[in-house]
Amino acid sequence: MTTSPSLIDALRSDLATTAISAPLYHQLRRRLRHAVESGMLQVGDALPSERDLADALGLSRVTVRKAISGLVNEGLLTQQQGAGTFVAPRVEQALSLLTSFSEDMRARGMTPGAEWLDCDTGLANPEEALALDLSPGTEVSRVSRLRTANGKPMTLEHTTVPRSLLPDPAVIGESLYEYLIAEGHRPVRALQRLHARAADDDEARLLAVPPGSPTLYIERRAFLSSGQVIEFTRSLYRGDAYDFVVELRVEDQAPCQ
Repeated sequence: MTTSPSLIDALRSDLATTAISAPLYHQLRRRLRHAVESGMLQVGDALPSERDLADALGLSRVTVRKAISGLVNEGLLTQQQGAGTFVAPRVEQALSLLTSFSEDMRARGMTPGAEWLDCDTGLANPEEALALDLSPGTEVSRVSRLRTANGKPMTLEHTTVPRSLLPDPAVIGESLYEYLIAEGHRPVRALQRLHARAADDDEARLLAVPPGSPTLYIERRAFLSSGQVIEFTRSLYRGDAYDFVVELRVEDQAPCQ
């Protein structure tokens, strides 16, 4: 492919002005990351080949490969066998809208998927009973899934629903919300709390990120129009693939005098 002159010129200039104490592959990785974050490289853009980058920048192919591999591991770039290296998609999601994962991905032109990790029924544990406002001994259905977009791991979901509303968790198919709505149980509002945390070894393996990678942990309680809690979901989102957006407004007030 033809190497982008603007990208190569920017990388060459940045490398020339970077402290020489930093390893070259670290320098190149940092500059490629900046090219993506600044918009010089857009989602879906193809990078020049390793050979083209190495020749244009006067670096070894090993150095270029190490820089690109680091960004692939971070999820910033993606590689397709026989096609090349591309800027990976990121998902921008509004926290003010109650939507399902499948709806979010389809709205962005991506194909949602799910890898089932576990599903069962049983008595609600204390955390589930409190979150779902259930009496002790009430039965619940549980579903744990790895959610994907275009085959890429995106989110770990652990969901609990009163068994009276979901008798058999194995029948929900791809989307829990689509099943609930079809059964006449449409969630109409939700409360979410979130915080940042590092992925442990098992979470990192499932999400295809290095252990300790930043993630966003979100707990959601969704409600029916009657006020009944229908869903308690704990999700772990890849920090390198998601941007969460919240719209803030000033309360109605009298004009300043």
